[in-house]
Amino acid sequence: MRTLQDAWPGTRITWILGALENKLLGQIPGIEFVVFDKKAGLEGYRDLRRRLSGRRFDALLHMQLALRASLAAAVVPANVKIGFDRPRARELQWLFTTHRIEARSREHVLDSLFGFAERLGVRQRSMRWDIPLPPAALEYARRVIPDGQPTLVVSPCSSHALRNWSAEGYAAVADHAVARHGMRVLLCGGRSALEQEVGGRIGQLMRQPCVNLVGKDTLLELLATLQRATVLVTPDSGPAHMATTVGTPVIGLYAATNPARSGPYYSRSWCVDRYEAASRKFMGKPSSEIAWTTKIERPGVMDLIRPEDVIERLDALVAAGAPRTPTG
Repeated sequence: MRTLQDAWPGTRITWILGALENKLLGQIPGIEFVVFDKKAGLEGYRDLRRRLSGRRFDALLHMQLALRASLAAAVVPANVKIGFDRPRARELQWLFTTHRIEARSREHVLDSLFGFAERLGVRQRSMRWDIPLPPAALEYARRVIPDGQPTLVVSPCSSHALRNWSAEGYAAVADHAVARHGMRVLLCGGRSALEQEVGGRIGQLMRQPCVNLVGKDTLLELLATLQRATVLVTPDSGPAHMATTVGTPVIGLYAATNPARSGPYYSRSWCVDRYEAASRKFMGKPSSEIAWTTKIERPGVMDLIRPEDVIERLDALVAAGAPRTPTG
């Protein structure tokens, strides 16, 4: 969206998104946000239709592949509806579009999204996010990460349980961060029972002190905290991409999913990548011979990552000066 705003500053942009996403993104200036209740069933689509009634859009960028998103796209009155090219238009997305982006293969998800701007004739990319952070969120982050304090944030859980690493592994890495690098360790996560359990378990296993913030912050407070952090350790998860938007390097833990496709965009060199080993062990073939979108979410797949693998990446990052990643 920043690319289109910069290229066409006079263009009105409407973004249809869920309630959770709106909590994080809903204050970005220059965009009208329409919240779609994904849990409301048929009534959610009726409500969306009512809210868009009497309007007509020049173009709809249909950038989600889920059938639920396609049903929402169907009620949007637009002259042109742009979706993915046919090979990538999974879950019948191609039935709900009139035009398609250029066909490409084996590219990062973010690169594929830029294909929509290119389909509109915009070739120059704006690699900035600038998500507004309110004063209260910034003050929260200053409290949990004092000025000048190197800090490791651990966000241990993905929304997919089989992408999660072990509490024992996180505890070993966190202990090393404190003992070797003098880091403050923050455990962050949402309010689910699993996240609470994993956060508590990591704290119990650690020999060094940590601060357990799991379930205690908002999305904007988490983003502000990530902005002040030295580094984030996390599996394939939303916080990995949140950290990227504020320039914080990410040590991503990847075995169930492919970091070349969905890893933190500017931190892939810092990730622990065991996707190839997972492909050979669980699929019986190299990753080059399986579909680019394959998720190897099998019990035990994340055990391919050892604590010493993550510690090696952390030590290398610190030795390099923990460089910030680009934000614009």
